[in-house]
Amino acid sequence: MLHNEQSILASDYAYCEAIIKKHSNSFYQAFSFLPEEKARAVYAIYAYCRTADNCVDENDTIAAKTTALNEMVDALNRFAFNQEDDHPLWRALRDVFNRYEMDILPFYDQLTGQLMDIHFIQPDTMEAMESYSYYVAGSVGRMLLPIIASQAKEDCTRVAVSLGIGMQITNILRDVGEDYMKLGRIYLPRQEMLLADYTPAHIANYEVTEGFKVLWERMASRAEALYDEFLGKVDLFDQDSRFAVLSSALIYRAILTSVRQNGYDCLRRRNYVSTHQMIQILSEATV
Repeated sequence: MLHNEQSILASDYAYCEAIIKKHSNSFYQAFSFLPEEKARAVYAIYAYCRTADNCVDENDTIAAKTTALNEMVDALNRFAFNQEDDHPLWRALRDVFNRYEMDILPFYDQLTGQLMDIHFIQPDTMEAMESYSYYVAGSVGRMLLPIIASQAKEDCTRVAVSLGIGMQITNILRDVGEDYMKLGRIYLPRQEMLLADYTPAHIANYEVTEGFKVLWERMASRAEALYDEFLGKVDLFDQDSRFAVLSSALIYRAILTSVRQNGYDCLRRRNYVSTHQMIQILSEATV
């Protein structure tokens, strides 16, 4: 590769790295432990997912959201036929696809997840919530597999998808109030809310009822079972990638602990893992 091409590519990856640093400090801290080539690949994939997210989050009307998402689908179609846009994101992704045995299908699945958000319907059951969680997060696990499990002796797809779904359930449990107040969305399954005698009015009034705690813990238990499934198979991932992916799982799982410590108040406050807690988790992570 010519020096100028290397310089452009380095700039493209720096563009992607800036996006993950801005939007997800926890992921950035965890995946920065990867070897540089793998870390850059992860940053590019994250930037792709964030760009897809922005199609929905940064537009006000359904028409504008749909237009932006359709443009993203068109861009991915061009990429699939090696005719990608001349843009840092797509140039970086092309390099990732050149270096690893990537599967483009989960990249399309991610866009399906964004379409589900545009035409949002509250999930009726836990199963429906997990199906949605696959498209917006389990798909990311599949995107990353060729990078972090390139030497795996067995198929890690289920494990990676489980981790992604567990993380998305964690997002849902962290952001109950924010999702409702800012986006008008309730990701808690409708049937589970009925069983807990918990209503949208309770969310609007920031009420943490005993029923809500039971509902929250039921979903948290499912997320933790998915984390456990991943933790039991972490040795299948590449040796140079285990610490990073384990760290990301443990840091995200700790969000659930944070919500519990704050009295299950995920309605009016933002629960997060502090930098000090991250450092402690990273120091205790063993692979």
